[in-house]
Amino acid sequence: MRYTMKTYRKMLKEIRNYIPTTPLEGEDQKLILDYIKTYGKKAYNRKSLVAHMTASAIVVNQTHDKVLFAYHLIYQSYGWLGGHADGEFDLESIAKREIMEESGISEVNLLYPNIASLEVICVGHHIKQGTIISDHLHLNVSYLFEADEKLSISIKEDENSSIAWIPITQIDKVVTEERMIEIYQKILKRI
Repeated sequence: MRYTMKTYRKMLKEIRNYIPTTPLEGEDQKLILDYIKTYGKKAYNRKSLVAHMTASAIVVNQTHDKVLFAYHLIYQSYGWLGGHADGEFDLESIAKREIMEESGISEVNLLYPNIASLEVICVGHHIKQGTIISDHLHLNVSYLFEADEKLSISIKEDENSSIAWIPITQIDKVVTEERMIEIYQKILKRI
């Protein structure tokens, strides 16, 4: 399903039909749609150095009082699970795959039936696997999932140093990026 036009059009329609919950999210939606209109399928590949599509997942436990966060080596902060589209258009599937890769959990349920959030995220320069990555934008589509916190979890050591179920009330204490706290709180209002 990597390069199918049907999947590409479906994702574009989902982004277009998404109803923003804040004025900033509305502006982010416009930017994402404009970027896709301008760059087409190239927007879904990180070879697009200025900006590219990403998918992220907020995973809550079954009682909806904890969130599964990884401590990201690049950002030096706890945060959601997610990754780059890398040429794929089914962003929900990417979010699910990233949950599995970054936490070891393969049994998740989509808690919110559609896109839970859209955001444009500024990513500062960093080194990843020995390569210098310049400042760029993540054109992000977020999803909200639920999982059993009793399931075994594991660390993806090349990206994270820890993975844990964090009480939702503690997010502002473990997340060091103010913008991300706002995004997480916005998504968690969907519960």
